[in-house]
Amino acid sequence: MPPRHALRTLRLLEQAYPEAACALHHTSPWQLLVATMLSAQCTDQRVNLVTPALFARFPDPAALAAAPPAVVEALIRSTGFFRNKAANLVACARALVVHHGGEVPRVMNDLIALPGVGRKTANVILGNAFAVPGMVVDTHVGRVARRLGWAQCQQPERVERELCTLLPRGRWTQTSHVLIWHGRRCCRAQTAHCSICPVQNRCPQVGVKRAK
Repeated sequence: MPPRHALRTLRLLEQAYPEAACALHHTSPWQLLVATMLSAQCTDQRVNLVTPALFARFPDPAALAAAPPAVVEALIRSTGFFRNKAANLVACARALVVHHGGEVPRVMNDLIALPGVGRKTANVILGNAFAVPGMVVDTHVGRVARRLGWAQCQQPERVERELCTLLPRGRWTQTSHVLIWHGRRCCRAQTAHCSICPVQNRCPQVGVKRAK
């Protein structure tokens, strides 16, 4: 896929989804970190319903680091996998207090060293909390990127490398938002709405369907 072709397609998607942005409600890097960790296998809407009470009870890493796991579990139960998530949240808060003075770090290697934080979560934090370009690859981004011919791999980290090689660094964060919005609203996993797709004339998958 020539970079020029990908950029043109990206611009069309940006025009189709001008409101594309992080859907997780937050007012600080810490809140975004917690919300992103809770969003695993859970909708952003559900996370946004849960976090106000969680942040009211535990407003910063120091407070959550001292929290009884059972209390955290009760507050986040509806997000699914609540025992593992609660354990990771408390451990992550403790790591922030011990190693980072209670502040969320701005460096990828420091972020992925935190309990429960992988590259996807780290890129969300970098791009949306610190304006450091980060290519978030979730299931939507991976699926849409492969359908557009922007990526070939299945593994998220390899897709991330493919996209970062294809697109300018300054576009990485917004690319993630746009592909997520497109994947949720149009290019769905089971029922892709190709007939209303804003980039159907530039999509290899649509071309294959028409040729059949």
